[in-house]
Amino acid sequence: MKYINTMESTFAIIAEPNRRAILSLLACAEQSVGDLEEQLSLSQPSVSKHLRVLRDAGFVESRVDAQRRLYRIRPEPLMEIDAWLEPFRRFWSVHLDALERHLDQMDPAPRKKGKKR
Repeated sequence: MKYINTMESTFAIIAEPNRRAILSLLACAEQSVGDLEEQLSLSQPSVSKHLRVLRDAGFVESRVDAQRRLYRIRPEPLMEIDAWLEPFRRFWSVHLDALERHLDQMDPAPRKKGKKR
């Protein structure tokens, strides 16, 4: 039961769109609060609040670099989500495979002008 409560808490944390956006940006590179603030058009207090929630939940960690604090993703909580989703993948992978087959059967890409077959 504790595991279920933990997963519910984890999903509640990443359900917030700004937190997902922060995680997406941190997936590319370490970022400072100012970097995130600029890219997301959020206020500094708002970014800091979301980072605190993500840090307390273990999704991000920080390090000090001169006068600024840089944030980066901690992969472990995301790996736990991935492991939890594993038994459910069979439900959507069949549909993705069907979509891929359908797209393969559609008309081929348009011909480039000037080339004849």
